[in-house]
Amino acid sequence: MIVVTGGAGFIGSHVVKSLNNISQTDILVVDDLTDGHKFVNMAPFQIRDYLDKQDFIERIKNNIPFDQEITNIFHLGACSSTTEWDGQMMMRNNYEYSKILLHYAMARKIPFIYASSAAVYGANTNFGVDPINEKPLNVYGYSKLLFDNYVRRLLPTAQSQIVGLRYFNVYGPHEQHKGSMASVAFHLYHQAQRDGMIKLFGAYGGYGDGEQRRDFVWVEDVATINLWFKQHPEHSGIFNVGTGQSEPFNAIAKVILTELPETKLHYIPVPEHLRGCYQSFTEADIATLRDIGCTHEFTDVTQGTLQYVHWLQEQG
Repeated sequence: MIVVTGGAGFIGSHVVKSLNNISQTDILVVDDLTDGHKFVNMAPFQIRDYLDKQDFIERIKNNIPFDQEITNIFHLGACSSTTEWDGQMMMRNNYEYSKILLHYAMARKIPFIYASSAAVYGANTNFGVDPINEKPLNVYGYSKLLFDNYVRRLLPTAQSQIVGLRYFNVYGPHEQHKGSMASVAFHLYHQAQRDGMIKLFGAYGGYGDGEQRRDFVWVEDVATINLWFKQHPEHSGIFNVGTGQSEPFNAIAKVILTELPETKLHYIPVPEHLRGCYQSFTEADIATLRDIGCTHEFTDVTQGTLQYVHWLQEQG
């Protein structure tokens, strides 16, 4: 049985979809459906069972057996809000929960693939996986870095696979529940539909209007990388997951303006609450991913945004 925590969420639901695509349905989805709207992300896919995240961790802590042996854990559940400053809640959800699950997996030699984040790099301009580059700007990024460092200390003696994947700016279907944390493409499309106008940040951080750059990565590519590591259990470590090529926000706006030609583009100042803790540039260094033989070709942001806009239009 494969466990996917956060399986009703954005990336988690795509991992479940990718597992179904290779005929694997023996999946236990773990999530928190307090926001019941997330059920739509799970509805199309075949799973063995669902368990609330609190019930799941209680079973893990108390060594209550499951009815099937766990063969893999994809740990994608977390609080992903970069603007959340409740550090106690963040550490409980992103750090302590992850440690408990990691030790459970290690004790049973269960391959453990978990979600880290490019937020660990903060305002840095070098995105190689190296402690010298890790300077988070918010407590979310710090919670992810703290767990990465915890994993680093255990990796030398680990007898089973442990993989941390530092996701860059992921976009695509099934993120509608993320609110303000949904992707730029999601927000710009809905602004265009609602207001006939899309808004981008104006000049900031040494970049011109709408020219702040991010490594935008298509969510299906992210799911593919997760499955690649499942199929290559000999590889452990912490890896960046991005295209390796930054693009300006204007590139996404251009696709939407082409698809919805009546839309206007407007630049606004960066809000005060984001100044000083906003990443104006990200670009994944994927050398370590390539070094272990992962040759997956990532989707270009223009192609990915076009696919996403068409999907959103189909959803009405």
